[in-house]
Amino acid sequence: MSDTSRQSDDFEAAAKGSPEQVAEFEDHHRGFMGTVQHFLHVNPSLVPLIVLVAAILIFGALLGAKFFSPFALTLILQQVQIVGIVAAAQSLVILTAGIDLSVGAIMVMSSVVMGQFTFRYGLPPTVAILCGLAIGTAIGAVNGFLVSRVKLPPFIVTLGMWQIVLAANFLYSQNETIRSQEIEANAPILQLFGAKFNVGGAVFTVGVIFMLVLILVLAYALRHTAWGRHVYAVGDDPEAAELSGVNVHRTLMSVYMLSGLICAFAGWALIGRIGSVSPTSGQLANIESITAVVIGGISLFGGRGSILGSLFGALIVGVFTLGLRLLGADAQWTFLLIGMLIIAAVAVDQWIRKVAA
Repeated sequence: MSDTSRQSDDFEAAAKGSPEQVAEFEDHHRGFMGTVQHFLHVNPSLVPLIVLVAAILIFGALLGAKFFSPFALTLILQQVQIVGIVAAAQSLVILTAGIDLSVGAIMVMSSVVMGQFTFRYGLPPTVAILCGLAIGTAIGAVNGFLVSRVKLPPFIVTLGMWQIVLAANFLYSQNETIRSQEIEANAPILQLFGAKFNVGGAVFTVGVIFMLVLILVLAYALRHTAWGRHVYAVGDDPEAAELSGVNVHRTLMSVYMLSGLICAFAGWALIGRIGSVSPTSGQLANIESITAVVIGGISLFGGRGSILGSLFGALIVGVFTLGLRLLGADAQWTFLLIGMLIIAAVAVDQWIRKVAA
């Protein structure tokens, strides 16, 4: 009997067997690397988690207690809280095979609205905060409408919106910075996300807790709700999703509006982080969020990845930044290593995607 005939008989036997026998047959013929490839395809956040743990162990071995202290580890969380929140918004859009270059501008514009509505127009701070959240959601709705109804490419839409919102931000604020002392004296709720509390030597902020809760809620929604399944389906193949009964327009609108709302919350957190309302702050948030998402293993082609990965990606950047700073290395080494990680992450994603091909 030839090898081809034997393999054909094996396949027919496995196909007639139990699901366990079929899985065993597939694993046997997939080989070791194929099994690893399939496992990473099913668990996309595992790669950034491994990189994160490895980075912590390496810097811990080099720096000892200076790096492993509760203060140092929670300082990383404080430093990445803004990027982590914006990366959560970016993740939702990228999961639908889109990209949002306007996230940073939306964040800053929302923070400016919160500050200016409070101090220029004398609105109660809570009302000003709600206005800022509404502005962020509205900008996201415009992005979603242009992508889902007008059928413009997400890259072009959000690139244009980035410029529009950035210009509107500077024109409206007149480049005016609202100082920390003014906010602290008259509207301390604007600095809510910067409030700190100590737990056994570890210093947390409200912004850090918000980031972690946001990621966990979105992870649950994406994994265990119909809306989450629709987001993945639209990112994987919008035409097939529509044929199966998914309302693609409604899904895209909800994603972009939620992204805008999350960026507005990031704007509120930004005020707490830097203490003031500055129209020039956070201008690199769009690039930093995409970096966290890509390193976190979310596919730029859409339909695959875990939002937990974006958190791991942001933490990886934070660990490298703090670790190299404590080692006294030049800041350019951070950019070099992060750039290498981005290219490696995309290469790994392409390799893993072959499983579904």
